[in-house]
Amino acid sequence: MRSSRSAIAIALASALVLAACGGAGETPANSGGAQNGEPAPGVTDTEVVIGTHQPLTGPAAPGYSKISVGSRAVYDYINDGGGINGRKITYKVEDDAYNPTKTVEVVKKLVLEEKIFAMVGGLGTSTHSKVLDYLTTEGVPDLLVSSGALMWDSPQKHPNTFGYQVDYTREGKVQGQYIKDNFAGKKVGLLMQNDDIGTDSQKGLDQFIKDQVVDRKTYDPANTDVTPQISALQASGAEVLVCECIPAFAALTILTSLKIGYKPQLVVSSIGADPATLTGLVEQFARQGGTQVSGGALLTGIIGTRYLPSVRGADDPWTSFFKEIHAKYIPQEAFTDTLVYGMVMAYTFAQALKAAGRDLTRQKIMDAMSSGELKGPGLTPFGFGKDSHAGYTGALVFQLAADGSVKTLQEAKVTDRESGEVKSYSEKRLTPQDVKLVG
Repeated sequence: MRSSRSAIAIALASALVLAACGGAGETPANSGGAQNGEPAPGVTDTEVVIGTHQPLTGPAAPGYSKISVGSRAVYDYINDGGGINGRKITYKVEDDAYNPTKTVEVVKKLVLEEKIFAMVGGLGTSTHSKVLDYLTTEGVPDLLVSSGALMWDSPQKHPNTFGYQVDYTREGKVQGQYIKDNFAGKKVGLLMQNDDIGTDSQKGLDQFIKDQVVDRKTYDPANTDVTPQISALQASGAEVLVCECIPAFAALTILTSLKIGYKPQLVVSSIGADPATLTGLVEQFARQGGTQVSGGALLTGIIGTRYLPSVRGADDPWTSFFKEIHAKYIPQEAFTDTLVYGMVMAYTFAQALKAAGRDLTRQKIMDAMSSGELKGPGLTPFGFGKDSHAGYTGALVFQLAADGSVKTLQEAKVTDRESGEVKSYSEKRLTPQDVKLVG
């Protein structure tokens, strides 16, 4: 009986997905109004409403709460320039506190009450995975998910969903190859979040350093005491510690290592390697524990990966462009890589929105996403296409210096999510003028 009910449920879900992908019940929203059906949800002649769930509070809030701040600044810039195809972008941000149960609640609110046209940048692996099927069956475009889990790149199962950041497996491959080439023979320890961040990262890392790994430990984002894990990694003799951690837990790893006298070479993935955010968190957490430390000094020598331009890249045209928006719209906020993450996301969505045209439907925005034409700020290309909904496809490797500057150790490399080669990437990036949206 249970299996038959499951089969019926799957059949119904498949029918809903097919209907959503075909734009059933939608007509282009234009000045002529609805024709033979209802306009796309969240779209009028002058407005398009989008939504997102973000950790404005909770364990992932430190650092990540600023992502939507960066995105909103870009939307304000675009709206002040006339919007996209004559429509202003209304951005609805709901706090889910990085709690999957809360995520389900706020996403249903955005879809059923706010009538959003699309979900843009929903954050978190354990959180967004709980609404993935719901957004699919409701036919809501689920764009630029703020997580590197492989599950967002499943065009057949979840045709509405598109990744954004480099997936954890690709990034793990870049990290693994770098460690193998530069720390040959060194013992490696892994500290990972206990969800797809950890499992997907290991798929990439193990292709290169499986034989070097002496211990693997996970953390629960609801438990801020990582002393047992760090102590075990120290006892294992790990000389290189790879931290696949959100910012708060990268900071806790640094402070806990200091406390117990553990001094490995720390390698941090892009999700936790924003220097400004890490510096602030290390100092903040230390103060809360009754200690004063220099975050910059503690971060010296840390190796990280990234796929977006650095705020320290004064000569980068995209950094300069986003800095101008920052200065005009949110000058009170620290100009960090995390803030730029939100800015790039918003600009990428607006680029797809423009490509979707004036006669806007949900199907057209998804067609624009999978066109392969979206380019811009990233250091590597997107993987978007008919058969791939992967976001950025690689990363570069950098190291933090004592003066706060960032030194590139390895230029951007790209790879696939399987066992393909990690290759250098040197194609010329487009500039803000090349993909200008307003003005």
